[in-house]
Amino acid sequence: MSTITAAVATAPGENFSLEQVQLDEPREDEVLVRIAGVGICHSDIAAREQHLPVTLPAVLGHEGAGVVEKVGNAVSHLSPGDHVVLSFLSCGHCDTCNQGQPSYCLQGFLPQNFACMRSDGSKTIQRNGEGISSNFFGQSSFGTYALAKGTNAIKVRQDAPIELLGPLGCGIQTGAGSIMKALACESGSSLLITGGGAVGLAAVMAGAVQQCATIIVAEPHAARRELALSLGATHVIDPTGDQPLPEAVRAIVPAGVDYGFDTSARQEVIDGMVNSMRPAGTIGLVGIPADNPNVSFNVISLLALGLKVVGITEGNADPAIYIPEMVDLFMEGRFPFDRLCETYRFDQINQAVEEHARGLCVKPILLP
Repeated sequence: MSTITAAVATAPGENFSLEQVQLDEPREDEVLVRIAGVGICHSDIAAREQHLPVTLPAVLGHEGAGVVEKVGNAVSHLSPGDHVVLSFLSCGHCDTCNQGQPSYCLQGFLPQNFACMRSDGSKTIQRNGEGISSNFFGQSSFGTYALAKGTNAIKVRQDAPIELLGPLGCGIQTGAGSIMKALACESGSSLLITGGGAVGLAAVMAGAVQQCATIIVAEPHAARRELALSLGATHVIDPTGDQPLPEAVRAIVPAGVDYGFDTSARQEVIDGMVNSMRPAGTIGLVGIPADNPNVSFNVISLLALGLKVVGITEGNADPAIYIPEMVDLFMEGRFPFDRLCETYRFDQINQAVEEHARGLCVKPILLP
């Protein structure tokens, strides 16, 4: 085992603790990655706060990117020195994985990514001689090094800034993939995005790539509304204003929007989105509720308008294909996700979490 520095989540509401822990050596189907940068995602905080099923203490982190240092004997497509983005874990060989839908792997997204152990029950990280929850999303990349499977370590071009690419493995992939893959918004279509965080703003950039004619963002923070406009949104709405969301949307698109994309998981926001849709429109949901996982829909509205409501995990994307595509779009200047990013030293993780919670940064990235 190797000694690394990792940020350990010990209890809900408690700061991450930077500690020396022991990381296992890579097995035959695993790779050891030196982390160059790791994004902080809402799911990391939701896991620490126990809104997601993770046993504490745990080493979280699931938007890691870095350089391969060791490769297991069964991993033939990666070599030491390769640059990789770490994404979610799937089996890679079931029907849905073979159909390019690994986020709906038949072995289950939750057990593979939230069990925080290998499939044989072993832990990849030890703390004070005892195994702790690790292998989060098949990586646990809140550390100086991480272990990943060969299947969820995605090789990327080496001329891209590897320290910034980690969020492409989850948050940015979720937002952009939802628009480009799951909803497949057509050129000339109209799109309403509720929430201007990293996922929502990634959706804005994807809408611009898809050449949507109208991209509306509802977001309470003025700075994020301005950022949305600079990234391709055609209109922004302050949902805290006096005008209800459906009225504000229909003042822009009288018939309603073709596509709705909600990142908030808030009942009142989703209600407003339903009433903002044109007939036969489609709503995509990606938000993680903070307290109650249940939201309700007016069934009469769904029936009368012929609306589709789609739950989306990881943008319906196949990371092995989509992450290199996003990197290419970024390098071409068509997908400037770096404008969402604020970098912090690894030992500033708690400051980064606090500033993200206060809306002072969109996507914090830790540089070990």
